[in-house]
Amino acid sequence: MTTTNENATTTGGEVYYDPYDAVIDVDPYPTWRRLRDEAPLYYNEKFDFYALSRFDDVEAGLADWQTYRSGRGSVLELIKANITLPPGNILFEDPPVHTVHRKILSQVFTPKKMLALEPKVREFCARSLDPLVGSGRFDFIRDLGAQMPMRTIGYLLGIPESDQEAIRDRIDEGLRLEGDGTDLVPEVDYTAGAEMYGDYIDWRAQHPSDDLMTELLTTEFEDETGTRRTLTRTEILTYIMLLAGAGNETTTRLIGWTGKVLAENPDQRRELVADRSLIPNAIEELLRYEAPSPVQARWVARDVTHHGRTVPQGSIMVFLNGSGNRDERRYPDPDRFDIHRDVGRHLTFGYGIHHCLGAALARLEGRVALDEVLARFPEWDVDWTGAVQARTSTVRGWETLPVAIPTS
Repeated sequence: MTTTNENATTTGGEVYYDPYDAVIDVDPYPTWRRLRDEAPLYYNEKFDFYALSRFDDVEAGLADWQTYRSGRGSVLELIKANITLPPGNILFEDPPVHTVHRKILSQVFTPKKMLALEPKVREFCARSLDPLVGSGRFDFIRDLGAQMPMRTIGYLLGIPESDQEAIRDRIDEGLRLEGDGTDLVPEVDYTAGAEMYGDYIDWRAQHPSDDLMTELLTTEFEDETGTRRTLTRTEILTYIMLLAGAGNETTTRLIGWTGKVLAENPDQRRELVADRSLIPNAIEELLRYEAPSPVQARWVARDVTHHGRTVPQGSIMVFLNGSGNRDERRYPDPDRFDIHRDVGRHLTFGYGIHHCLGAALARLEGRVALDEVLARFPEWDVDWTGAVQARTSTVRGWETLPVAIPTS
């Protein structure tokens, strides 16, 4: 049984961590610090997984795909469910099929195409925020963060704005945890909204256009068997669900953390208002400081040793990239937010063959959102009476984050 004093970090005096503990999730950093110091290789008996928390261990583990496999999933409960996953989701694949599918996505999901979306992203932010000027308040999630990422994915895929919000709501519902997670591993629906995307695939096949969905339908490639072909409908649907799920949820959380962290650091916020050239590095520091997706899981394909202990083949390893981003062995004074920090490489977008293909898009969305907010609301304070933290096992952030803004 978890003892819930001091951020639920102890069981009989020993450090305790699990990703389903809502009390820990409110502020996991004290727990993660104890893991790094006291149990750099940690074992959770209740849910039967190991965890690595130091930057160097997480970075090396994420790069070692031959030991730590993604083919059974990259989420703890998904690996434990031991189900067959559909092809096309590169998050849940290993080479050689991962190599083939990632190459296809990298050809159509290029940084250049992401940057070309900036005018549309900026216009949508302006359209969302302008009516709120003078209102005295707005919500970083409901008024912007929950809307803009799905709109951006919709621009890429060619989906009308009128249908994008319904799809986003179904994906969010599929990720949400119910209950406290202490009795059963939660069942998370990773196919929410799939049938709606399927309709668009069928329609776009008959009405090609200049968008990513059309490219996915028409791109020819050589698969892992040496056969030259186009993607199947199932593969395309899985790709699109990946883009929508990963691209929507994590960027929404980044925008929420932007509102919270800068409210808590008003001096640095004022610096950003005065000098917008500081915004890109501020986004990097936000990504380090509050990783929207702080936990990654892998299936262990062979015995491996960490800190003098053997992790046996067949185990599950959880990589705490959010902890690695706060490792004092890597970053001086890591629990301090600093928009001038030389961040270098952080672990928020993963590392190795599964490094996030949408990193350029997430950075663009975070940068544009912050720029447009600061242009209208240089000051704000969080209304904690209405703030609600989201509950999922894979991402961390806010479901609502209302703020009060000066009216004059």
